[in-house]
Amino acid sequence: MDNVIRRRTLGARLGRATLYAVLLLAALFYLLPLAVMLVTSVKPLAEITPGTLLSLPREPTLVPWAKAWGEACTGMRCEGIGVYFFNSIAIVVPAVLISTAIGALNGYALTKWRFKGSELLFALMLFGCFIPFQVVLLPMAQTLGWLGLSSSRAGLILVHVIFGIAFTTLFFRNFYVAVPTELVSAAKLDGAGFFRIFWRILLPVSAPIIVVSVIWQFTQIWNDFLFGVAFSAHNTQPVTVALNNLVNTSTGAREYNVDMAAAMIAALPTLIVYVLAGKYFVRGLTAGSVKG
Repeated sequence: MDNVIRRRTLGARLGRATLYAVLLLAALFYLLPLAVMLVTSVKPLAEITPGTLLSLPREPTLVPWAKAWGEACTGMRCEGIGVYFFNSIAIVVPAVLISTAIGALNGYALTKWRFKGSELLFALMLFGCFIPFQVVLLPMAQTLGWLGLSSSRAGLILVHVIFGIAFTTLFFRNFYVAVPTELVSAAKLDGAGFFRIFWRILLPVSAPIIVVSVIWQFTQIWNDFLFGVAFSAHNTQPVTVALNNLVNTSTGAREYNVDMAAAMIAALPTLIVYVLAGKYFVRGLTAGSVKG
């Protein structure tokens, strides 16, 4: 009997060790491009040109990072991607906050204040999640022209808010379905209105889904290239457009270390967000999946 238990324990340990080994290899394979980018970004150009892509730097330097931030050419101007990095921040922060707030109110209204046609309205909003971005480029450009927001950060914020509402509404609607309607009914009997119920009852329990909405919107907006290149001018371009211009600008020898440093700078915000809040994203997605 003891031998059987030992064999089973040994088998379980070997199985667990094999699983961890496979997961570790998969993680290393997945992270290899990131490692190559990071190593290349701290190499002098003289160490890159011989073709030693995977070798560690003999003389690490942060000069490529400094040049990518403040000196690299992105088209006709050589001011780095720093100014465009702050453009992205100025676009992302208000767009995320506004689309999350509207999605929360929409989800609340569609679950706790249902009205005739609310299901049809939600279906139409859900349809917005599947519309290809390319389809609306011309209508959106015309609308921004009518509003006087062409080539402005405010116009980009409006575009991202409009396209984010469908997703944030879906997130909050599915989350609020699991909140007992009896709480809202009791508050109505006590004389509480629409916004008071939302502020006092729904919002305090919404932290998990707010995190989901913020991470989703932040990632989508920060990584956007299509809207950025279509609806911005040179001084309002987000960092993704500037990165594309930097990589495709030819002024002598190709500086791969500067390109990689610029790519790392552009990717750092989303990387930090997922490292710090990734587990909360998963928890928020599953928080409303089981009622009660």
